[in-house]
Amino acid sequence: SSSQVQIYELEEHKIETWREVYLQDSFKPLVCISPNASLFDAVSSLIRNKIHRLPVIDPDSGNTLYILTHKRILKFLKLFIAEVPKPEFMARTLEELQIGTYSNIAVVGTSTPIYVALGIFVQHRVSALPVVDDSGRVVDIYSKFDVINLAAEKTYNNLDVTVTRALQHRSHYFEGVLKCYKHETLETIINRLVEAEV
Repeated sequence: SSSQVQIYELEEHKIETWREVYLQDSFKPLVCISPNASLFDAVSSLIRNKIHRLPVIDPDSGNTLYILTHKRILKFLKLFIAEVPKPEFMARTLEELQIGTYSNIAVVGTSTPIYVALGIFVQHRVSALPVVDDSGRVVDIYSKFDVINLAAEKTYNNLDVTVTRALQHRSHYFEGVLKCYKHETLETIINRLVEAEV
């Protein structure tokens, strides 16, 4: 069938080909930072450019020395926060600080097909989607990492399967959805994220 042919073509594609196609549409220069830049500059760059990973590149050799992520920065702050004065906003709640999305939240249902979830990722430009049951309660999370797993396991030939079915592959190591509540303090949430290593 034509869909099978397209799947075989997908498997034959090389990253270089995808990069060429991507660059034809819109050229975006690599966002990176120097090892001499401050942590504040790094965090500002991550936020400003809406990225999750920031290469630290040696300006002389052009070599990548390190990849900075939100997770690594949070872990660093958690380890060394005791050595600096604690900002007062750490004791304020998520609601007070207006952190989070409180309306028009992109979600998928337990019976949502994968192809619909993929469309929501693209449309809303999010990295994860809460999976909610019929009563709207969060029961799981479907992330871009799970989408990459489709390609790694070559299970993308049936995008009609539900997200619940697609997530069954990771049930043996999945410890449940990490949640936060708007009445909790920023410090509490940072500690939870660092301890859970997410």
